[in-house]
Amino acid sequence: MTGAAYRRTLAGIMLAAVLALPAPPSAADVPLPDVPRGRGEQCVEPSDVMRRDHMEFLVHQRDRTVHDGIRTKRHSLIECIACHAMRGEDGGYVAVNAPGQFCAGCHAYAGVKIDCFQCHAAVPAGESARSGERARGTAVPLVAVGRADAVDGRLPAAARR
Repeated sequence: MTGAAYRRTLAGIMLAAVLALPAPPSAADVPLPDVPRGRGEQCVEPSDVMRRDHMEFLVHQRDRTVHDGIRTKRHSLIECIACHAMRGEDGGYVAVNAPGQFCAGCHAYAGVKIDCFQCHAAVPAGESARSGERARGTAVPLVAVGRADAVDGRLPAAARR
């Protein structure tokens, strides 16, 4: 067998071996996370927009609140929690970062760590997590913790920085 014939035969064998391999799973074959639906009629943004951009909305909201003293409900973490925290069988709220719950379900699927709840409450304001789970932090408006200088949810410029 000549060198050219040998290379053609070897290439044919390699091609047959590659074609015999099972196809990798497509995106359609990967199951999506099963997360509880929120309690409201609809979210403040379309679902596909929230899946892609919710962190940008939360960061923007945080900056407006912390740096400018402007509090709104539209992209507020408190409002997200109020809608997406579900009640367990015992009637208490299950923290949204608990396994299988709204935030945890998608973040586990995407392999993204949730660090919001190291400081913020993972159940609606004024509620406690189901027994055995720990809801951390408190996310209450400044006006609710005695900031007499806040007017309409906004701090005066001198208190913002």
